[in-house]
Amino acid sequence: MLRLPDHWVWDSWYAQDDDGLRHAFFLRASRALLDPDRRHRRASIGHAVSTDLRSWRLLADALVPADSPSWDDLATWTGCTVRGPDQRWYLFYTGVGRAEDGLVQRIGLAVSDDLVTWHRHGDGPIVVADPTWYELLDREMWYEHAWRDPWVFPDPDGNGWHMLITARANHGPADDRGVVGHATSPDLLNWTVQPPLSTPAGFGHLEVPQVAVVDGQPLLLFCTNAFAAGRESEHRLWVATAPTVRGPWDVASAQPIAQPHLYAPRLVPDADGWALIGFVDHADGEFVGELSDPVPVRYQRTTGLVAGTPTTALTGSGG
Repeated sequence: MLRLPDHWVWDSWYAQDDDGLRHAFFLRASRALLDPDRRHRRASIGHAVSTDLRSWRLLADALVPADSPSWDDLATWTGCTVRGPDQRWYLFYTGVGRAEDGLVQRIGLAVSDDLVTWHRHGDGPIVVADPTWYELLDREMWYEHAWRDPWVFPDPDGNGWHMLITARANHGPADDRGVVGHATSPDLLNWTVQPPLSTPAGFGHLEVPQVAVVDGQPLLLFCTNAFAAGRESEHRLWVATAPTVRGPWDVASAQPIAQPHLYAPRLVPDADGWALIGFVDHADGEFVGELSDPVPVRYQRTTGLVAGTPTTALTGSGG
């Protein structure tokens, strides 16, 4: 696991370098805030490395909020890290700014040659919501403008790149607008917002979306704490299926994953299979704020994504 004595750790994502070293990027904020609900407005993107996904060595932060005035001068939130055809690394992230009191989310980009030192690409966001399909800030409908958690992956036929986004449709009941936002790019730099890859299906938002092919089945992994009336559930982790990783995703038939203490997990290759790594949210009524050890998973068509017991060999803590 990764536990920092002086910081809470939550949403995370992963990359692997040429030497096989695993890089974890994660949101972090000081425990000196005392109230964990305050962490979102103080978040930076931390960085740690591991040879086994269990014992981690802390590095300097990858990205922190920009100087004011800037569109991302309040906090930097969840994203993903991919390697481009130019062999550079691209870190897509969510940014919020002081000008809108952190209520409007946009997606930015930082680039690196070594996965360690990152530089912002340009002075503004790289992808913003298009009101043709997506809800903008409307405090009567929702408490924020949802456009976050970018997940970028190559098109399986070689036609550029896809980005999945936590977004909300611009129609329907307020508690039932959560959709998988979508954008495409030929080069990782220039993006075109597309219609969503799902339809509203009983969720207020679909957070931290990720796609992967597990046991031959394309899967969409997402988490949520916001349900429409009639869909309330004790489960917060869900998996949906589609014919290909390009969707469209059958969110209405999504199946829950029984991991009550984890939130915002990622599917990560581990040994000969897949594992979930997420953050431990609450235990005994208290916020924990640390990354879990890998939880092995397999996909079964009748029961969905089935999780095993965390593998704890060589467990260590960040320092």
